[in-house]
Amino acid sequence: MSEESTTPDLVERTRSLWKAASQRDFEALMSFFASDAVWETTLDVLDGAAAIRERLEGWFGAFDELEFEPEEIFDLGNGVTLAVVNWSARPAGSSSSGGYMQRREALIGVWHEGMVTRA
Repeated sequence: MSEESTTPDLVERTRSLWKAASQRDFEALMSFFASDAVWETTLDVLDGAAAIRERLEGWFGAFDELEFEPEEIFDLGNGVTLAVVNWSARPAGSSSSGGYMQRREALIGVWHEGMVTRA
């Protein structure tokens, strides 16, 4: 009988998280976050999955179109991932022929038992 690892593949979990984000599937997206997860931004700190969801729903609502494309995802060990993500978006109310934004970001995730505990 072969033994399968019970350690989640964090690269695949990270890829699935970004897929859920692109689909605006908040239930699936939030299923990756521990209830006590912390998300640090350059402006503030969001404590808990409820605060993270509220912020993300508001932010996503500012766009008619929003897509995330992971460029690279690295498992750095000890439950830490680094994702380089390209995203493109069309702000709400802008014409479909223009007004697109593009951005490239690097995001760090700290995982415990397959759940994001800090971002």
